[in-house]
Amino acid sequence: MGIVIAILLFSGIVIFHELGHFLLAKANKIHVDEFSLGLGPTLFGKVIGGTKFSLKLLPFGGACMMGEDEAEETPAPLPMESHLHSADAQGMYGMEGSASDFGGEAISRTSADGAAAKPDEGSFNSKSVWARISVIAAGPIFNLILAWIFCVILVAWVGYRAPVIGEVSDGYSAKEQGIRAGDTITGINGKRIHLWNEITLANLMNSEGGEMEITYLRDGKETTVVLEPRALEGDMNKRLGITSTAESVRPGFLGSLQYGAYTVRYWIHYTIDCLKMLIGGKVGIQDMSGPVGIVDAVDETYQSSRSAGMKILILNLLNFAILLTANLGIMNLLPIPALDGGRLVFLFVEAVRGKRVPPEKEGMVHFAGLAVLMVLMVVVMYNDIVKLL
Repeated sequence: MGIVIAILLFSGIVIFHELGHFLLAKANKIHVDEFSLGLGPTLFGKVIGGTKFSLKLLPFGGACMMGEDEAEETPAPLPMESHLHSADAQGMYGMEGSASDFGGEAISRTSADGAAAKPDEGSFNSKSVWARISVIAAGPIFNLILAWIFCVILVAWVGYRAPVIGEVSDGYSAKEQGIRAGDTITGINGKRIHLWNEITLANLMNSEGGEMEITYLRDGKETTVVLEPRALEGDMNKRLGITSTAESVRPGFLGSLQYGAYTVRYWIHYTIDCLKMLIGGKVGIQDMSGPVGIVDAVDETYQSSRSAGMKILILNLLNFAILLTANLGIMNLLPIPALDGGRLVFLFVEAVRGKRVPPEKEGMVHFAGLAVLMVLMVVVMYNDIVKLL
């Protein structure tokens, strides 16, 4: 059952990503040859409105193939699961590869006299650079929109944990600086705080235990103090000495829209912070998970949650879906060759220069990036299989 649920999660997230590309392509009058779910051989398909909608053999990934000039294909995400814990913080981040035309044209067309022919009116490259930017950026943005929709549902259903202090422990810096139960944390190191999870994340990322500037609200007045995390006897990590009230706040309809956005922002920051940890060497490739690892994680979530009732099962799977789609959206906006972000870099360069980067040069960059991503996928999948043995 976990495998079925994982495939459904992948499919929904990928369809929504490709739907972003598809809708913006249609809005810009770009012809879409094929909109497909999955990779590999086509199982069945149907042409509707000039576009072939198809289902392919491998249930991971999807494609939105535009005109004869561009073909965007989305392999499954490659999240990294961090096994570093602070309170209940744990996260993943995903990345999407693009097996596209690597920035060039899929078919090199020439006129009768040997000169390069202009792209067809409905092709991707015939449109303005800003139209093309909107089409490429739409996929990741739609992932973030989907994450926001899920977060709104989650907040409206069970609420959110407000950054209100429930208890201040003796022996820690918070107590010494006068922080009390009932105070509301409104800022950490100059960054506004709206959720308790943001406090947990800030503490997690402060792994070296440096001083933290905390702003709290009491009786309508904000006060800023500097806290020094410390580890007392029995502590595994350095702590500020504060705990939450563990109560959830249900903010109503408009509040759910607002705090749904705050929750998405939290996952965006978490994704970026996890990436920093990877670049900084605090976590490695062995901590990443690909499709095999994700299916196993979804199955484990299903098995551990189903005995608690349908509500808990749905909530846990909803959290997992938020994690995947938000991570996929952010990673695809990074300027990595072969991903949407890498393609956007070339389009922005074109917008500044006033002319396109030579397709063959852009193609080589994307091809190299895709090759690296494929190698990474193989390594991550191997690690996932070893973990299961």
